[in-house]
Amino acid sequence: MTALNRVPSLMARAGTASALTLAAVGGSIAVPGLATDASAATTATKALQIAASKKGAPYAWGATGPRRFDCSGLTLYSYKKAGKKLPRTAAQQYNKSHHISARNRKAGDLVFFHSGSSVYHVGIYAGHGKIWHAPKTGDVVKLQKIWTKSVWYGRVS
Repeated sequence: MTALNRVPSLMARAGTASALTLAAVGGSIAVPGLATDASAATTATKALQIAASKKGAPYAWGATGPRRFDCSGLTLYSYKKAGKKLPRTAAQQYNKSHHISARNRKAGDLVFFHSGSSVYHVGIYAGHGKIWHAPKTGDVVKLQKIWTKSVWYGRVS
């Protein structure tokens, strides 16, 4: 099977949000029936696209963009630009979101990292076990595999 023949089956498995993420980070893809107008995308998908567009932006504690971010600053900024208001900190964002199971997570949902009952980090789920996030001092906004099972998921409504 050639790579060209695999594209439709790969797209069926990857889903719309993954295609939009690919487009947000500079990829190019044509999918029949998929609206290319950003207004057709869901709020969560828009937030995901916005977070992805900040790839490489430096981490700065307390920063909420548009050029520097901390973890909750990136999620706050991304959702604000997509039309939804979030509280400032990761813990406040967790308390404000609709809690969902890992099985029901979708691209654009928030991923909360916790130690016991304390939330200490947040990112935006990109699909395939990866998140867009602003990791720590000295690092930049990037797409990264979720590295622990100590996560909770929340959906912004």
